[in-house]
Amino acid sequence: MQNKALLPDICIIKSSVVLSFRLKQISCVYLLFLIFVAHIFKNTTLSFDANKTGLPIVEIIDQVKSTLRQENTLIVHAPAGAGKSTLLPLVLKDEPWLEGKKIIMLEPRRLATKTIALRMADLLNEEVGQSVGYRIRFENRISDKTRVEVVTEGILTRMLQSDNALEDVGMVIFDEFHERSLFADVALALARESQQVLRPDLRIMIMSATLDLPKLSGLLQCKIIESLGRQYPVEIKYEGQGDRMLLPELTARLVKKAAAEQKGDILVFLPGEGEIRKTEAILKKSLPQMAIHPLYGQLPPNKQFAAIIPNKKGKRKVVLATSIAETSLTIQGIKVVVDSGFGRTMQFDPSTGLSKLVTVEITKDAADQRAGRAGRLEAGVCYRMWTQATQLRLRDHRTPEIQEADLASLVLDLAVWGISNPKDLVWLTPPPQASLDQAIELLHQLAALEDGKISEHGKRVSQLPCHPRIAHMLLMAQEEGLSALATDVAAVLEERDPLDKEAGIDINLRIEMLRKSRRGIVSNKILNRIEKIAAQYRKLLHISVENDAQDPFETGLLLVYAYPERIAYARPGNNAQFKLANGAIAAAGHKDDLAHEAWLAIAHMNMRDTVGKIFLASPLNPRDLAPMVKEREVVEWDTKRGGFSALKNLCVGHIILQSQPLDNYDPQLKTQAISKAIEKEGHHLLNWNKSVTQWQNRVLSLRAWNKDLTWPDVSTETLLQTNQEWLTPYLSTIKKPEDLKKIDLKLVLQHHLDFEKQKQLDELAPEKIKVPTGSYIGIIYNPKGDSPVLAVRLQEVFGLQHTPTVNKGSINLLMHLLSPGYKPVQITSDLNSFWSNTYFEVKKELKARHPKHKWPDDPLRAKPIRK
Repeated sequence: MQNKALLPDICIIKSSVVLSFRLKQISCVYLLFLIFVAHIFKNTTLSFDANKTGLPIVEIIDQVKSTLRQENTLIVHAPAGAGKSTLLPLVLKDEPWLEGKKIIMLEPRRLATKTIALRMADLLNEEVGQSVGYRIRFENRISDKTRVEVVTEGILTRMLQSDNALEDVGMVIFDEFHERSLFADVALALARESQQVLRPDLRIMIMSATLDLPKLSGLLQCKIIESLGRQYPVEIKYEGQGDRMLLPELTARLVKKAAAEQKGDILVFLPGEGEIRKTEAILKKSLPQMAIHPLYGQLPPNKQFAAIIPNKKGKRKVVLATSIAETSLTIQGIKVVVDSGFGRTMQFDPSTGLSKLVTVEITKDAADQRAGRAGRLEAGVCYRMWTQATQLRLRDHRTPEIQEADLASLVLDLAVWGISNPKDLVWLTPPPQASLDQAIELLHQLAALEDGKISEHGKRVSQLPCHPRIAHMLLMAQEEGLSALATDVAAVLEERDPLDKEAGIDINLRIEMLRKSRRGIVSNKILNRIEKIAAQYRKLLHISVENDAQDPFETGLLLVYAYPERIAYARPGNNAQFKLANGAIAAAGHKDDLAHEAWLAIAHMNMRDTVGKIFLASPLNPRDLAPMVKEREVVEWDTKRGGFSALKNLCVGHIILQSQPLDNYDPQLKTQAISKAIEKEGHHLLNWNKSVTQWQNRVLSLRAWNKDLTWPDVSTETLLQTNQEWLTPYLSTIKKPEDLKKIDLKLVLQHHLDFEKQKQLDELAPEKIKVPTGSYIGIIYNPKGDSPVLAVRLQEVFGLQHTPTVNKGSINLLMHLLSPGYKPVQITSDLNSFWSNTYFEVKKELKARHPKHKWPDDPLRAKPIRK
């Protein structure tokens, strides 16, 4: 892939963080920031003195300094509101061991990143961008004077990619680490690697309010310093479980109750913007005397800060917030918390191939943090919208994002670093192998990895501040001259659908609406957010906006670059159903405009075991797929299609365009294909008759009885998994399932044992045993080594004094003594005792039932009877 005029500014950014663009001027919004900050901290002294802040964290500052002079890693545990985020970076920035290098502090949220930087700058009586600055996606406020940078978590990873040793950084602080975001886990793993290999002088400090500290301390082999903080008691009120569908209405009702019962401002926790806006509308009507403020990540900065500072008119305030208000942010005046019990977290969504926010129940540690917001200033109250029983069943800690996230970005970041096996790093929670395998496969499809290592194209992909799918699409669009369209497609994919479900699945309708929105023809909030993202991408790629009608086939090609596994071909005879390149089947609505297209490029869909549902797609010109068509020789076994086949296919993934018989193929591929099928379907493909089962049970019994001897595991599951070791020579002539059934498994397995073992098997665990009549009676063996069973007519063992044995006399047979009609009359493992004690009772019963048969008084001297 050629890089044609690719991102000229990226190469000059030392950290390779494309988020770090210089602002040409301070906008009115940032002037408002400074005005609001002045109100927030109007009582702060102009000359910074940590002791004068009165924050609880002051009590451990000397201990923190002393420890970091001696050691390079430290954990600080302090409750929310202790001041750890604002004071510790400031008191450490001039420590001698920094040697003039920067402190980088990671925050999980953009609002907290800005707010903390503003707070620290205010404590220094400076503007943001001097001693203290921040960096977030598409925005930064730093300068050559900046000594403390507050950044969102993904930025450190990019800094490490550009400079593995972090030469100009003396310390990395992981704030609010208990949130366990994917970026934080990756950044910590890479920072630790840099510290251990390149920079033993690099200090790492992890700060948390709630975390499994002993486990983390043991893993990092470092000290824990705790600050007790200053938390006032909080009364918990459980208000019962309500209907989640009525969350805004129920929340508003509880807020009104809390406002009547309590004094002070109220902080309300809701899952997201939708619930906040609905609750806000209700409360503005029912509580007109109070100031209602929303607080969430997408809110304009001036409105975010209005929620944080005291109301200018002295009104009581209700702040409707997402989980961004759990930590880091201090909202003045809060004495009451109303907690809905729900939050939103990023989870990998297979339907989009991207991660998205989903609504989940919060965990106990999050509930405790939310409640603690009511006890910052004095004793407070927390109303919980659930029951005490629900509280008991909540999980203790939130699930680390690394366990349920898409790991494509993680794998790519590590590949840039030079790590091909993520398990080589030290993880607090190791990434799941299945997710790693999925990510590696995807990155190879996107040409970001080649043979497990980063490609040149992959390096360019890693430089863009978006998912590798989107980055690959943007780069390929440059080569096709479709960059403007690609930025619109990327923005639509990353945001919520601006149209109703009734609009259909065509993504081109969304792009058309976006372009109409830019021309002022239509407008809605979602389209406005999409345009903001598209504008950032245009700025990133240095391209102009386009509002002309787009070619749907060009959109389809771009989607192919992002989702190569979702190229879809209409199934013949199945209206509106499509087969995907990854082998899945998906369907559009029968009335959808795209239902009768021959080819689709699918962006969003849900994955089901049978037929998935398509939510977003574009028509696709099959001519654009020419570079993706591969010739593949397929040597396989398919039981449903009649068995073995060897074909030469022209295909796009699993979509077969043309197929013809393959005459010349490696015979070994045939045996491998059949062997693989036997691993999965061998229970039904092979003839496991009674004779084979008894042979297995004989060997397994000897294995159980003789632990010191090397008898193999011949259980069916093991034999299927290892069939290539014992069955391969017999597969060369196999063509169809019936041929497999003809294989004499007992003979094959017997010959798989060496000659000595075959001999021992017949001696120690014979198939049959001779009884006094001269008959050879079969022995029934059990797979777990239970006593073998000898079912024999009682009359045939007259004269046999002792119980027959196997395994050199160590195992008695369990004798099932039968009547002349072959029905059990006695079960015994002690034949001598039977003759002495039980035989005469049995004799009476048998003589009555079978009077024509002989039933001697002395069975040990009687002649056995065969017939």
